[in-house]
Order: sequence, then structure tokens, then C-alpha cells
Amino acid sequence: MSTYQTEEEQVEALKKWWAENGRSVIAGVIIGLLVVGGGKAWIEYNRVQAENASAFYEGFSQAAAAGDLEKALKRGEGLIQQYGRSTYARFAALELARLQYEAGEKEKARQRLQWVVDNAGDEALAQLARVRLARLALDAGAVDEAERLAAKPAADAWEGEFLGIRGEIKLEKGDRDGARKDFQEALRKGVSTPLLVRMKLAELGG
Repeated sequence: MSTYQTEEEQVEALKKWWAENGRSVIAGVIIGLLVVGGGKAWIEYNRVQAENASAFYEGFSQAAAAGDLEKALKRGEGLIQQYGRSTYARFAALELARLQYEAGEKEKARQRLQWVVDNAGDEALAQLARVRLARLALDAGAVDEAERLAAKPAADAWEGEFLGIRGEIKLEKGDRDGARKDFQEALRKGVSTPLLVRMKLAELGG
């Protein structure tokens, strides 16, 4: 025996089912269409945003390479303001920090680097900005700040850089033996400036 014995019973059952569930079905279909359509729209939006950010960054890079600080600042600021969540904006902030530091605007350079640390969205970029912040602090004689920054846990790939900074901090404080050990360990872990670290070790008799 079938579940519904007659066509009329089937129609009536369908009407009752629709009365009870019709709204939720329609809502589900609409939500499904929105999810699919919204997903495509979101992908397209991100693609356009990435292309625009890339174009902004290209203009910024050209100005920076030409040494045009005013134009680089204008384009870099525009990139950060409009596409602040993009990786391009973070790279632009790192480069702006370098340009402003070289132009003697050290406090502005520090603020740029701090922005990258706070908004990196990527651990490698955050660590790079923190390394540069620590070096900038050490250069300014802010040993305690440099020590605080260098003491933060770092991924293995960055441990050598932080060890090198800690070695410089210890040297600044007169701890030659501690500095020698940190420099030796920094070389073992790997640093971006091995020649400079070896020169410091040679000065310490290491």
C-alpha cells in the first residue's frame, strides 16, 4: 500500500506540508542563492581590490626608487588608506619607514613600523617590522624599548635576528661575554648581516 492512497490525498498532504514548511524552503533557496551569488561577488570584489592595490603599489615603488619622497609619501599614504588590509599596504609602510628614517624623520618611521606590527596579518611581516623597530630604538639610545621588542618570542626563522639585537643590547650595557654568546648563537641560527656580526665578534675576541 502506498503512503498516499489517492491523488487527492497526495495533493492535500502536499498542501499541508507546504503550509507548514513553504516559508522555510523559500528562505533556504533565497539564502542559498545569496551565498552562491555573494560568494562569486566577494571573489570578484577581492580580485578587483587586489588589482587596484597592485597598481597603487607599482606607482609607489617607482616614486620610491626614483627617490621622490614627496610623491612616494602621497602614493604610499593613498595605498594604506584605501587598501590598508592588503599585503601591498604593509610592504608600502615598511618602505615608507625606511625612506622617512633616511630623511631624518625617525619618529614617523617608528610609527610606520608600529603600524605594520599592529596590522601585519602575517607573522613574517610582523617579525620583520619588530626587528627594524628594535634596531631603530637601539639607534636612538632607547635600550629598554629595544630590549622589550627583542625579548618577544620569535619564530625560528627570525631567532637569529633577535639574538643579534640582544647581543648589541648586552654590548651597550657592558656585558661583553653575554654579547659574544648572543652573536655566536645568532650566526648559528642565521642572520641577514653575518659579516657585521662577525666583525662585532672579532672586536670582542670571539
